[in-house]
Amino acid sequence: LPLTVAVFAVLGTFAVLNVMARTTTVSVFALNLTTGLGLGLAIDYCLLIVARLREELARGHPPAAALTRTMQTAGRTVLFSGATVATSLLALLVFPAAYLRSFAFAGIAVVGVACAAAVILLPALLSLMGDRVGLRKAAPRDSFWGHQAARAVARPGLWALLVGVVLILVGLPFLGLSAGRIDDRVLPEGNPAREAATTIREELDFTELNAIAVLPPPVDPSDPVTETAMVAFQAELLALPGVTRVASSAGFFQAALNLPPREFNERFESDDGVWVRVTAADAPDTDEAEALVADIRAMDSAFGPDLVVTGTTAVSVDSVDAITARVPVAIAIIGTVTLVVLFMMTGSVIVPLKAVLLNLLSLTATFGALVWIFQDGNLDGVLDFTATGSLDVYTPILMFCVAFGLSMDYEVFLISRIKEEYDLSGDNDEAIINGIGSTGPVVTAAAVLLAIVFIAISTSGVTLVKMFGVGLTIAVIVDAFLVRATLTPALMKLAGRANWWAPEPLRRFHLRWGIWENVPVVLPDEE
Repeated sequence: LPLTVAVFAVLGTFAVLNVMARTTTVSVFALNLTTGLGLGLAIDYCLLIVARLREELARGHPPAAALTRTMQTAGRTVLFSGATVATSLLALLVFPAAYLRSFAFAGIAVVGVACAAAVILLPALLSLMGDRVGLRKAAPRDSFWGHQAARAVARPGLWALLVGVVLILVGLPFLGLSAGRIDDRVLPEGNPAREAATTIREELDFTELNAIAVLPPPVDPSDPVTETAMVAFQAELLALPGVTRVASSAGFFQAALNLPPREFNERFESDDGVWVRVTAADAPDTDEAEALVADIRAMDSAFGPDLVVTGTTAVSVDSVDAITARVPVAIAIIGTVTLVVLFMMTGSVIVPLKAVLLNLLSLTATFGALVWIFQDGNLDGVLDFTATGSLDVYTPILMFCVAFGLSMDYEVFLISRIKEEYDLSGDNDEAIINGIGSTGPVVTAAAVLLAIVFIAISTSGVTLVKMFGVGLTIAVIVDAFLVRATLTPALMKLAGRANWWAPEPLRRFHLRWGIWENVPVVLPDEE
């Protein structure tokens, strides 16, 4: 059943991407995302629904009634989960990069198809199977995760401290993150493009290949004043630290050597103006090269202050600045919608806040591991990649949105069941143990299966794809085994009945408009 639903989700998403690619730009790497997410989410949702159906059948309900109850509970959870995952990916649309936007389109498509397959195709298949899906007779608290939740509830302070310290320590390398852009070294060794670039880098003039282009304001190249200004401008550029050579329509200039213009120099001018080629002493992916770009942009030159600077280094600097400037907006969108969705599901203010904070802590640990592995190159021999001293600026953003969505996927699974148990019993401890005991096996099994998918993706020879697979593998394993199975029950025990607290106006709003699996209590003034 999970495989059938997963294949449907992936193929359905490919069909959607085929239509989207005819109207907008879709990154080729989006295929990796759709494959991983399609398989992972479809399997997650299928396991959750089938596990709940087996519980309902074990309680003695006939197949039709058991399936109805399953879709009222687990089916609702799937839709809430899909909404949180889609929201996380939707935040990618705020970034001014077609690369990230294409992942948003692809991700939202796969979430939609996976949800549709889980709540439409799967129930149809289950109705044909009747009671042949088997029974789940073990009590929730007798499962391994029921026992683990009981241990966390018995000593919540100790477990919260231990797991929190581990996540913080693993996340410390993230403080040294150096964001940059990719180059030929993301390709595997032996690739023709990388071999050519390596030869140029090591044996020829690599900085000339990645020179800085400077465009002054539009001028008339035939004006004698322009030629005079150009000579003065090139002298100013040569005086900057880190500049070894300047070329323009006026000739070639470097220390102790000035050559008059030749036929080659005609390419530096047209009827619309002139431009200058600046060769730096340092490679384009260094701090020194970035500092040189900043110095050129800060010049009050012979042409005035309005200089346009481009080239490999400038593009990298501008890309990082453009992406990082939108990060707070993306986080605000994800956080706000997540809080609203979880509040509508639980009626609590504390539980949604706790979920967002735990997700951020979990992802910090994931990014810390990525910095240690890929930026610092500590496992470059094991994973077969070349460390460059920086991480592609797009990959952490993409991984944050995807991993946050998957983390909320598991959070919704657990919290929805804990809330259901609490509504029935009113006992916070029992609700935590029974909720995690019932859903924990599904969450961990889904996480392991999803990790297998991402491990397969990480076998790619392209470092970007490898980092994506390794990072998401770490994220889902840490989230499922440390955060959801241990830290969540410990913190919910420490909070006690405050887990379900909300201000009176919000409580009344939720009683009227929230989504319930059980009939809510009638307010006193409505009796």
